[in-house]
Amino acid sequence: MTVSPKTERALRDAMERLLAGAPERTDGKLTKNNLCREAQVSRATMNRAADVLAEWDSRVGTSPADLREQERDAELTELRSKLRKSRDQYRQLQDQVDAAATVIMTLLSENAALREHADSRSAAVVPLPLGRAQATQE
Repeated sequence: MTVSPKTERALRDAMERLLAGAPERTDGKLTKNNLCREAQVSRATMNRAADVLAEWDSRVGTSPADLREQERDAELTELRSKLRKSRDQYRQLQDQVDAAATVIMTLLSENAALREHADSRSAAVVPLPLGRAQATQE
């Protein structure tokens, strides 16, 4: 079974629009569902147009719209990879900041304890006992 010349023309025109990336009635994705919607024919009618579908299958991988879609997919993959790396780097840097904050708080605590200890001692100077070597020299 075949389709009428009018239907075949509608399917071919729709195919050209989709492959050129200039759809009028669909989102532009290169699917057979979009082909029949773009041509405004039913899926069953489109399925009877074997010649048009064979041409569609052979041209879909090399169309400008498909190439743009492949470039977009490659760019998305690259951006996702960069985002994943950035998140990993962020986590590493946050771990370093957390570790530094812990060390700083420990040092502040030790410093405060040392100041308190120094303040609690008397300011009197206590002479040190002379050692044997110094006592014999005098």
